[in-house]
Amino acid sequence: MGSIIFNYAMGIIIAEKNSPKSILIFSILINIGILFVFKYLGFSCKIINAIIGSLHMKPLSVINLVLPIGISFYTFQEISYLVDVYNDKNMVQKNMLNLGLYITFFPQLIAGPIVRYHDINTQIEERNESIEKFSAGIERFIVGLSKKVILANTFALVCDSIYNSSFKEYGTLASWIAAIAYSLQIYYDFSGYSDMAIGIAKMFGFDLLENFNYPYAASSITDFWKRWHISLTNFFRDYVYIPLGGNRKGNHRTILNRFIVFFLTGL
Repeated sequence: MGSIIFNYAMGIIIAEKNSPKSILIFSILINIGILFVFKYLGFSCKIINAIIGSLHMKPLSVINLVLPIGISFYTFQEISYLVDVYNDKNMVQKNMLNLGLYITFFPQLIAGPIVRYHDINTQIEERNESIEKFSAGIERFIVGLSKKVILANTFALVCDSIYNSSFKEYGTLASWIAAIAYSLQIYYDFSGYSDMAIGIAKMFGFDLLENFNYPYAASSITDFWKRWHISLTNFFRDYVYIPLGGNRKGNHRTILNRFIVFFLTGL
């Protein structure tokens, strides 16, 4: 609730005619700061303690906070809202309940896909619900649930049984089987969640963008990242890579920008 109220207020301020860019940067840093405190503060303290322990210094107190469900995804969505409002003042949402709906929309809140504000803002107030759309949503949900329960969980049993044993016991062939099973597990797991989210949203009349497009049929690494977790790739491209300068500022800057994007993606 506090996060919704804060971003609602920041959106109103950013939408003002002569609002400085510093307000946008401040609001983004606050959102990232909240994410850092809940998700990475304890992790960071453990790393620092590992370093200063070797120097025989007094360790920091490790703070373990309960992680709010879906905090990564709704933080990304809040940043999307603020940046979109900064780029187009007319997109500001003056109804706090509508903004709350966008931020807390439950189908994709825990596992994605990331829903950017400009992709859904018109649907919040105007969308079509129908029997056909509802049934299509149920069908998509069943496909996603089947990917997760029947395929992903089965592949997980295979690779876990091998990875949890010694290499000498299974050998090379089994290791290859485990590697292939794991690649299929993570795909069907995440793709299944995305299908379920898209299906539930469709039951309510919302059309979410696709998140996977046959990534293992990609012809190159670049093509793979255009097909895998599309919403995350597009988010970092539009809100991090391009604002940093993309590939417009020379080869060295392009390499640095790509490093920053993939470091953040991995983190």
